Amino acid sequence: MTEDVPPALHPPVSLALAKAVDSIPTEAALPGGSLYEMKWDGYRACALVGSGGVSLYSRQGKDLSKYFPELLEALAAQVPPGCVLDGEAVIWTADRLDFDALQRRLVASKAGLSALVRGHPASFVAFDLLAVAGHDIRDTPLEQRRELLEQLSGGWVPPLNLSPITRDRAQAFRWFEELHHAGLEGLVVKGAGQTYQGGVRQWWKVKRRESADVVCAAVIGPIDRPQYIVAGLPVEGRLRIVGRSTALTSKAARELAAYLHTPQSPHPWPEVITETMLNRFSKDKGPVALTLVEPLVVEISADAAWTGNTFRHAVRYLRPRPELSPGDVVLPDQLQSG
Repeated sequence: MTEDVPPALHPPVSLALAKAVDSIPTEAALPGGSLYEMKWDGYRACALVGSGGVSLYSRQGKDLSKYFPELLEALAAQVPPGCVLDGEAVIWTADRLDFDALQRRLVASKAGLSALVRGHPASFVAFDLLAVAGHDIRDTPLEQRRELLEQLSGGWVPPLNLSPITRDRAQAFRWFEELHHAGLEGLVVKGAGQTYQGGVRQWWKVKRRESADVVCAAVIGPIDRPQYIVAGLPVEGRLRIVGRSTALTSKAARELAAYLHTPQSPHPWPEVITETMLNRFSKDKGPVALTLVEPLVVEISADAAWTGNTFRHAVRYLRPRPELSPGDVVLPDQLQSG
């Protein structure tokens, strides 16, 4: 009898989540001991291999199957029916993860998608096993699920891959320090004794952050009580909006306000923009009013996730840099290589 996906795991599947922490946890920080994994810069994807075929779903429940035909083919050929895998769909360009190439899959025409599959094939990196041989194993501790996943993946060949894991915090530090050049965002830390809890932030994630100088040419909120900064960088000869900050604390808002002034010359930005100009992944398409200011250099902290010429996530405001000229700010190396 051919095994099938357990009814409780029919799509969309509620996936386990991670909460952000500022430092790499100790080896005893999580139940059963900490297991350290790389944080892949791709699309979170749940692969369901059933007797009737293979499907791939995002964390939000979107059916990704048609966008990754090469992954469906590999999963059908190498994973027996009755298995559910949690992992990440990624694309490598040369020796670096390419998130932009993933995004192009979702907007390509049928002919364009075929060309992208040929030119920039995707890979699937598995890091958890939720069902095997038709049995739901989410109540099994991670350590045991990992053993089963390693057995299952023993004969895999690309584009299927097993995500590396370690109990050694020193090794995790080396990954964190050395692999960001390949586009890896940081680390995910899980408890070896944890069961799999969909929808719960039971894991911890540590993202690598870099400081950079950007141009604050607008804020959201009053000029004397700014709520967010709007960051700009020179792109193709123009000062372009590249993201927004997280909400400013009262102290940071007061500090920044002392350096903000109304524009003294024609401004490069409009007074109203769309939310997607600040966050290209936002479902809110509504307008956002900007308070335009005389361009000021500020130092921010941003994680390693870049998309095109923008910060993919909100940046953290650190301090004003009034001693620097906006004309001297350059595009960070990460964005130039992205």
